[in-house]
Amino acid sequence: MQYLDKIYGQFEIEEPVLIELIDSPSLQRLKDIDQQGYRGKNFPGDPCSRFEHSLGVFLLLRKYGAPLEEQIAGLIHDVSHSAFSHIIDYVLAKGTEKEQSHQDDVFEEYVLKSEIPEIIKKYDLNLEYILNDANFPLKETSLPNICADRIDYCLRDGFNLKVTTTKSTDYFLSELTTQNQQWIFKNQEAAKKFSELFSELNTKYYSGFISATMFVTVANYLKHALDKKYIDKKDLYTTDKLVLTKIEPYIIKDQELQHLFNLMNGGILATNNPQNYKQHFFCKSRAIDPLLDKDGQIQKLSNVWPEWQERLKTESIPKEYFIQF
Repeated sequence: MQYLDKIYGQFEIEEPVLIELIDSPSLQRLKDIDQQGYRGKNFPGDPCSRFEHSLGVFLLLRKYGAPLEEQIAGLIHDVSHSAFSHIIDYVLAKGTEKEQSHQDDVFEEYVLKSEIPEIIKKYDLNLEYILNDANFPLKETSLPNICADRIDYCLRDGFNLKVTTTKSTDYFLSELTTQNQQWIFKNQEAAKKFSELFSELNTKYYSGFISATMFVTVANYLKHALDKKYIDKKDLYTTDKLVLTKIEPYIIKDQELQHLFNLMNGGILATNNPQNYKQHFFCKSRAIDPLLDKDGQIQKLSNVWPEWQERLKTESIPKEYFIQF
C-alpha cells in the first residue's frame, strides 16, 4: 500500500496487519469526522479528518523507528471519536468541557466492540498490551510532555491553518530525535519555536473564541436534536455528514432548530461578555514543555527558559467564556 501524507511524504506500507486495520470500518469511518469538530462556513484553513491525523500519528512513529505494536496503537488511537470530535464533550453529560476526555474515557470499550480485536488476534499480537498507553510513551504521554499525538496535530493543524509551511514543518522534524522512549529536540531554539507554534495554535484555535463558539453552538444543535428524538446517541457514532443529514429534514419544521442551525453556521454574531451572556462554559487549554539537548544534558524547556514557566501556568488553565448571540 502506497500512502502519501502532506506532512511526512510518501510511505510504503507492507505489513498485512496495518493494511487490514487501515481498511477496517473503524478507521475508514474517521475519514468523515472533522478534526476540529465542525468546520461550518467560518472556520479557517483546509479541512482535516481524524483519519488523516490517525495515519499521521502512525507514520510519525514509523518514521522514528517505533515498534510495530506502538505504530498500531498510534493508528487506532482515535477510533472512539464520535462525530464532530470533541464537541461530544459539550453534548453528553458525562463529557468534560475542561478536559475534553470523552473519547479517551470510552476508548477501550469502543475498541473491544469493534472488529479491531479480531484483526489483532489474527496476526498473533497482544491487544491488551497495545491498548495500554503506559507501554508507548512516544505515542502518548500526559501534558505538558510532547508525544506523537501532539506533535502530529500541531504540525498538521499548523500547515492546514496556513500558520506554518512545508519548510518549517521539515525543520521541526529534522530537529526532533528520540531517546529512552522520549521525544527530544536537538537544541533550545527548535524546542522554543515548536512550543511557540503550539501556543499560537492553542490560543487562536484549540481554546480560542472561534472554537469556543463552534463547540457550544453545534452542541446546542445536537442536544436539541437528541431531545426531540430527531437522532439518538447511536447516531453520534456514525459520521458528521450522516448526523447532519438525519437532522436536516426537521429544520424547516422546527423554528428553534432552525435558529440553532443559523448560530452554528455563523448567521448570528457572537460576543464574549461576562457582564451580559447567555451561556457560560470552558474550553480545554493545552501547553507543552518539551525536552531538549542543552550542551549534552537533557532538560525541559522551562528549566532553560524561565519565561516559559510562567506561560505554562497560565496557558494550562481552561479558558472561560461568556457567550452572547
